[in-house]
Amino acid sequence: MTRTVTIEPVTRVEGHAKITLLLDDGGQVADARFHVTELRGFEKFCLGRSYREMPAITARICGICPVSHSLAAAKAGDAIKGVRIPPAAEKLRRLLTWAQLVQSHALSFFHLSGPDLLLGMESDPKNRSLFGLIATHPDVARDGIRLRAFGQEVIRLLGDRSVHPAWAVAGGGREPLTAEQRDHVKARLPEALAIARKGLALGYEVLARHADTAAHCGNFPSLFLGLTGEDGTLEHYDGTLRMIDAQGRRLEDGVDPLRYQELLGEAEEPWSYMKFPYYRPLGYADGGGMYRVGPLARLNVADKAGTPEAEAELQRFRALTDGGGPVLGSFYSHQARLIEILYALERIAAILTDPELTSEHVRSHASTNHSSGIGVVEAPRGTLFHEYHVDEHGLLTRVNLLVATGQNNLAMNRTILQIARAVVCGGRLDEGALNRIEHGIRAFDPCLSCATHALGKMPFEIVLLGPDGTLLQRVAR
Repeated sequence: MTRTVTIEPVTRVEGHAKITLLLDDGGQVADARFHVTELRGFEKFCLGRSYREMPAITARICGICPVSHSLAAAKAGDAIKGVRIPPAAEKLRRLLTWAQLVQSHALSFFHLSGPDLLLGMESDPKNRSLFGLIATHPDVARDGIRLRAFGQEVIRLLGDRSVHPAWAVAGGGREPLTAEQRDHVKARLPEALAIARKGLALGYEVLARHADTAAHCGNFPSLFLGLTGEDGTLEHYDGTLRMIDAQGRRLEDGVDPLRYQELLGEAEEPWSYMKFPYYRPLGYADGGGMYRVGPLARLNVADKAGTPEAEAELQRFRALTDGGGPVLGSFYSHQARLIEILYALERIAAILTDPELTSEHVRSHASTNHSSGIGVVEAPRGTLFHEYHVDEHGLLTRVNLLVATGQNNLAMNRTILQIARAVVCGGRLDEGALNRIEHGIRAFDPCLSCATHALGKMPFEIVLLGPDGTLLQRVAR
């Protein structure tokens, strides 16, 4: 039996995907698969290009987190050149990282997930959109726009545009920050901080309202990976890798990101273009090596936030669990993003007082001195690795991009299975169940274009199959 339901608006996930639910003989969900159905192939078509071009080329992978790709590429280029970038360049790269974190997290919470969180998971799909949010919660929608605009403005000031900025280069950055630009950012900070504080209060209201959803939205044990600073602080630009388990025990700590392939493997499945990274020591086959990256993981692996207000919010966040251990539910990623927004704004406020920020020395020059380089940063969605190998002319011979959404692939599949088992009744799907399953993916704020290296308009489809493979229902947008 086949039934098609058309739901508006277009789903709020970037990229192309569908979900297949497989039922057992009793009509219960036996398995769930999250299929990423398109391919772009950035790792292949970059071959033969100069590594110096990569900060500009890889920024085009994504229109939401271009800064992360650009900076990871630039850091890989720093390593190939064998240079230490000027202090001002590092500070400006950090400024860009925090600005992108603000704009991306604001988009995710206020506009992509906000309609579900504030209008209701099972509200009328015709109104469950940004436009519905504007109609019912205009102040919230405006706050999201203003907060995102702050982050975009900081990026634009350095990179001439807020999307695909062309500022980062191997060796540092193209231009210094002027005193006028610095003062312009300072003037806008108070409003951004006020919105961030309001957002955090709203986030806790959302958690209380959706406690039933949080209970089965990615709420299971897993490993967590992220960068931390030298003293275990929350880190987004530099630092070392830390892997913890569901009890908070450190499986890896202080690991140089250049050794990432010793820790992480990449498996493949025939039903998805997205790879399935896993923690090598625990393996792939039985799911023991499943780990998560992103805002939830970063808060779980860090010892402390490192800024006053974010530290207070981190302690409040950890109190959500018994004993203060890792927060396991992916639904809590929404609140983790709000904490990171506050953290980023505090860091921006502090770095704007640094007189070295406006130094004109922002670029170190050198020739190609090494045959490979690895650049690692924390993108909004999680840890991002760029690995380049070059010939004697600096032309790329091998490229590996290990992106955050891919690293969350196993956890996203486990999440939709958990939700489907909770909401699919009698072997049938209704629209509300469809949205709850979709929200399980949205909680990770995935960028499928990053992960598959997808073109065109986003379709979203859930297919319900009987135990013998018979199509029972297709629900599609």
